[in-house]
Amino acid sequence: MSSSGTELNSEIAARADLEKIFRAAIEAIDPARLVGRAMDGNCHGAEQVPDLIENASRVFLLAVGKGASAMAAEIERRLGPKIVDAIAVVPKSLTAPAATPPGSKVRVFPAAHPIPDESSEAAARAACEMLRAVAADDLLIVALSGGASAMFTLPAADIPLADKIAINQALLKAGASIRELNVVRKHLSAVKGGRLLHRCGGAQVLGLILSDVPGNDLATIGSGLTAVDWSSFGDAVAVLKRRAIWGRAPESVRGYLERAVAGEFEDTVKSNDPVLERVTNAIIGDNSIALEGANRAAAALGYHPQRWKELYGEANDVGRALAEYLCELAHDRVCVIAGGEPVVTVRGGGRGGRAQQCALAMNIELGQIGTGRRIAALFAGTDGIDGPTDAAGGFASPAIVERGNRVGLSAEMAAARNDAYNFLKATDGLFITGATGTNVSDIFIGLVNY
Repeated sequence: MSSSGTELNSEIAARADLEKIFRAAIEAIDPARLVGRAMDGNCHGAEQVPDLIENASRVFLLAVGKGASAMAAEIERRLGPKIVDAIAVVPKSLTAPAATPPGSKVRVFPAAHPIPDESSEAAARAACEMLRAVAADDLLIVALSGGASAMFTLPAADIPLADKIAINQALLKAGASIRELNVVRKHLSAVKGGRLLHRCGGAQVLGLILSDVPGNDLATIGSGLTAVDWSSFGDAVAVLKRRAIWGRAPESVRGYLERAVAGEFEDTVKSNDPVLERVTNAIIGDNSIALEGANRAAAALGYHPQRWKELYGEANDVGRALAEYLCELAHDRVCVIAGGEPVVTVRGGGRGGRAQQCALAMNIELGQIGTGRRIAALFAGTDGIDGPTDAAGGFASPAIVERGNRVGLSAEMAAARNDAYNFLKATDGLFITGATGTNVSDIFIGLVNY
């Protein structure tokens, strides 16, 4: 067999290990298992949960996000007749004809992600209508997971949904961080930033939260439906100005925020709001749990796991930095693991997502400094959906850029056009899993001297 054929077979074997490690990470963040653990009081911050459930005679349930279907099913399985009414707001890609079993009280509403649409508003309005029946001695369980911000949208007064969508798209294209996105979302919303709590009839509220946000900031996850908000209307204006969006924002948005900064509208829920005395929030899972699952799987496959720093900043910078780090490693069978949420400042009209952009940047760097090295890597979103594509992410190795050259494709040009998807597709570098039904941001897995 030729040396190129041997290298290809070796890379295929390494990719199989990468996928096994990724799958173990996803298994570790199974929403149903994590909800069950929290309901038993077996995770940090959930010590009061069993008593809250035991003392409630009537329970209402609102589950929103990419893990909503599994979370709602597990809560209903455990609480059964205690549940009076329940809504699960799920991604359109996860909606199925048999989304709930016969006799289930869970009403399923499909909603859009990452850009909200009319279905996102319809889901939020249905939930608000359900909350009208909640009384002070009831328990409302709010199960949140990644994607909730886009999937649960009810614009503030006088702001058309189309204008809020336009702002959301502009922020995404500008490379805004999840915190920046949600600062703006909260201050253009009638339900985010804790405002949902004012619609709960004074009931006890239990938030069971699967975090997709670095640092697990409750005010940022799902735009803080059940949490105190640290940001202000002025902060929202500052984000739009910093990202050069303010001057071209729809008139309804600028007008509303200007009036809000002047004190015409009540701000989001602050720490002195008495409604918070009836709220318990518990983080039931996050990116670190996925990384722990990946770590265990890597060790079981005979690798020496190492943790890298958080995936943070521009995707191109992250990909290059990790390539340089992997090329410095000399020990056999090392597995480098990292997690986080890079951003992409979109300057071209191509297809892709932040994980694919990271992979493409790494491929370019490895093609220059990693020739002949046994390195294989994977960047992927734990939700199985990277940007508006059908890919979870992309692979990287020293040989991928050369494969592109052989079919007349320039990796550098693809990176400049933000067209990682089409380059990786042509070079067999896409990683496609389908929606995983969970989400805790992105993970990176890199194998060296495998």
